[in-house]
Amino acid sequence: MNKKSTVLTKAEILDAAEAALRKYGPDKTSVTDVAKMLKVSHGTLYRHYESKSALKEAVTERWLEQKIVAPLTEVSSMQEENKAEHLKRYIRGLIELKREFSRNDPEMFRMYAEVTEAAADLIYQHLSVITGQLESLIAAGMENGQIRSGDAGALAQAIFHATSRFHHPSHAYEWSAPEIDGQFEQVWDLLARGFIL
Repeated sequence: MNKKSTVLTKAEILDAAEAALRKYGPDKTSVTDVAKMLKVSHGTLYRHYESKSALKEAVTERWLEQKIVAPLTEVSSMQEENKAEHLKRYIRGLIELKREFSRNDPEMFRMYAEVTEAAADLIYQHLSVITGQLESLIAAGMENGQIRSGDAGALAQAIFHATSRFHHPSHAYEWSAPEIDGQFEQVWDLLARGFIL
């Protein structure tokens, strides 16, 4: 195996790990597979990540940041007059992103679902970002009198959990059902009656 003469960057390692995970799947990919792609020994990778699990978590963290959080941050930063509609657009964006990746990037989505069960800290941090953005949208709606005043953080948590069937990876098998969009609209209408003025 040819050793690289230059120091590996985090991005190089994660790019190779992501490529290996897509090629072999999350269950079959080994640290050795990633090392082969980088033309280094597997020991070199263990200097950066202590285990296969740690490497998978790092890949998942970057994937979530790039593919989920970044697009949702764009949605949350849009300027919209109707704050309740803005909130719905955000939740809809979360749902559409998860569906898109479950269909079009199945290996990475499967790894994300697996890491969701195993890496509580990573997922807690990810959910904190999402619910924090929801809280900001809700607080803006409360300020302009479109959303009933109250605890914006508690409402953000409630909306996130009430809509989880439509964006949590454990429900991905349901997302191709033809009635799923109508069911989301029913849930949203019920929720909205409780907080929209």
